[in-house]
Amino acid sequence: MKKVILKNTLPAKKIAVHFLFFVIAFLISSCGFGSSGNSEENVISSAGNDTIKKQPPAIGDTIAGKVVAVIDGDTYDVLVPGDTTLRVRMEGIDAPEKGMAFNKVAKKYLSDLCFGKNVNVLVTGIDGHRRVLGFTFVDDTLELSHEMIKAGYAWHFKKYSKDTDLAVLEQDARKAEKGLWFDKNPIAPWEFRKLMRQGNTAEEIYREHNKNQ
Repeated sequence: MKKVILKNTLPAKKIAVHFLFFVIAFLISSCGFGSSGNSEENVISSAGNDTIKKQPPAIGDTIAGKVVAVIDGDTYDVLVPGDTTLRVRMEGIDAPEKGMAFNKVAKKYLSDLCFGKNVNVLVTGIDGHRRVLGFTFVDDTLELSHEMIKAGYAWHFKKYSKDTDLAVLEQDARKAEKGLWFDKNPIAPWEFRKLMRQGNTAEEIYREHNKNQ
C-alpha cells in the first residue's frame, strides 16, 4: 500500500479540523443517523421475501403468527415460525393513505385490534408487491377487514372484491356517518394514489377537492 506523507505546508490547525470532521462523519454513519433503517415501509425481512418468492402460500392456506407492526389501516406485518416476517395486505378493503385524512386514526384503530396479538390469516392471494392477501382472524372470531369497514375507517375495495358483506357494512357505516364517512364526500385512497403519481402533493389534492365540494 502506498504511504501518503502529509507535507509541512498544511497548517497543523487545518489538519486538526479535517481530522475532527472525519471523526464526526464516522460516528454519524456508524450510528445510522440519516439512514432509513427499519422504517415502517421496510420492516418485512429478506427471509419473508424469499419465502413468498420461493414457496408462496396457496389460496385457502392459513398462516398463523403474531402481529409485530401495523403499517396503516389495511396493512400489517406478522411474525411466523422460523423468525420470518411477512407483510399482509388485508383482503377487500382500502384504508386512508399517509397524508390523507383519517390515516392515523385508522392505523391506531387497527393497532388496537391486533398489535401484539396472535392471528390467523386465511390466504386469498399474493399481490404484485409480494404481500400476502387475506382475511385476518383474531381469537378465531373477529375478522379485521370487516371490523375496519364497520368502524368507518376503510373503503370496500370493490375493484378487487365482490364481498357482499363488506359492501353492506360500508353502506351501513356511510348512513351512520361513522369514521371517515363524517365527511360527505371523502377522497378514496385509489384516487389519492393516482393524483400523487401525477405529481400532486397531498395539500394540493385536498385544496382542489375542497374547491369542488
